[in-house]
Amino acid sequence: MARRERVVRMSVEQPLWRALTGYRLLTMVYAVLLFGSAYKEFPRPGVAIGYLALLCVWTLATSRKVSGAASCTKGFLVADLTVAVVGIALTPVADTHERITAGGPTLPSIWTAGAVLGFAIKGGWRWACFASTIVAAANILVHSGQPTRDTLHNVLLVWVASVAIGYVVEVARASENTLARALEIEAATRERERLARDIHDGVLQVLAMVQRRGAELGGEAAEIGRMAGEQEVALRTLVSSGLVHTSRVSRDESRGALVDAYEDDEPGAGDSETDLRGLLAPYAGSRVSFAEPGTPVPLPAPAAKELAAAVGAALDNVRKHAGEGASAWILVEDWGDEVIVTVRDDGPGIPAGRLDQAEGEGRMGVALSIRGRLRDLGGSAELVSVPGQGTEVELKVPRARTDKR
Repeated sequence: MARRERVVRMSVEQPLWRALTGYRLLTMVYAVLLFGSAYKEFPRPGVAIGYLALLCVWTLATSRKVSGAASCTKGFLVADLTVAVVGIALTPVADTHERITAGGPTLPSIWTAGAVLGFAIKGGWRWACFASTIVAAANILVHSGQPTRDTLHNVLLVWVASVAIGYVVEVARASENTLARALEIEAATRERERLARDIHDGVLQVLAMVQRRGAELGGEAAEIGRMAGEQEVALRTLVSSGLVHTSRVSRDESRGALVDAYEDDEPGAGDSETDLRGLLAPYAGSRVSFAEPGTPVPLPAPAAKELAAAVGAALDNVRKHAGEGASAWILVEDWGDEVIVTVRDDGPGIPAGRLDQAEGEGRMGVALSIRGRLRDLGGSAELVSVPGQGTEVELKVPRARTDKR
């Protein structure tokens, strides 16, 4: 059996990083065009040209840095914010005082918001508050402590937007961690049920048989049977309480929740189909009648094996509870969109409430070996029993669901 690792990656924030990359490029072009439309009004255009050239080189060279939280380091964020603040500080050197006090744009213009948003996406609303406050202070100082209404409006807008985005990112990460934990619990539960079915179909039945035969033979065999009975009880307790307890957490929370799930499967098993009739035919015997369609009943190999195992578990219950002399019938029906297998016996039936009692005692043959298997296949198992009239188990597997497995 091959061990296959399936990685489920969820990241709500990843689209934000892609949007930030595009935003930086667009605002870089906007800053250049804004200067080009008014360069004649600059007393020192060389300063502006030099800074904007640096801004273009920096933006293009660091595009990969804002592709994700893993590559966007604290050092880069500080350097990016420094480039923005330097551009704001150089504005009075390149432009006139009159244009600045009249509400003229700074050299980096709205590109500075990209530096602040990088802090917000990386570190949340607290980092956003820190970066936007520095940008706001730099803009106010450039305007000699008397910023215009438009400047205050823009500064406040950047501050509020960055803090809001930072808060949304924190909420998204918390939701991803919760979802990752839920997937972990689901994966552990399914693995526990799979192992429990295998144990019930093999080890527990062998231990129960040893216990019965030991009691019948007496002597040393009776002692062995007693020990087997104790181990059966202990193993049933493990099965009912949980065999798998693992911790699957995100290896890099900043990249989104990450869950590793392991499952055993045969390579290529899900790509082939198996005729269900061939898997059920060996169950036929002197006490078991087998009725099948005249045409093949194809199912994906894993689904066919699980359905056949559920039928085998139902027949085991017939032999165990109805007695060796009981007769059983297996009927296979192919309805195109679903396959139905019915197992019926002429035993004494199951008393009302007995199944719930057995499950409470850890005897989970019906719950796991039958219903658990069908639930994993997207199907259902219905059990009808009338005292004195036998028991009928109807197993339904939708073909469309198993084709996706």
